[in-house]
Amino acid sequence: MSHVLGAEMVARVHSVAVQVGDTVRPDTMVVLLESMKMEIPVLAEVDGVVREISVAPGDNIQEGDVIAVLDETQS
Repeated sequence: MSHVLGAEMVARVHSVAVQVGDTVRPDTMVVLLESMKMEIPVLAEVDGVVREISVAPGDNIQEGDVIAVLDETQS
């Protein structure tokens, strides 16, 4: 099953911490966003493998934009 990580706010992508194919857990940082001079880590919400990364450093994103897609794995 696929799990989509979406942006919860307007922000700028500061950095991407994972690559396609990486295994993630719910505490794994996927990207680091910057908004209003604050850094906001976006964490994986499930155990899985990164299938797609839809953002790059420097991108401006809007609420609801897709950040990444994870293929959920059974733990």
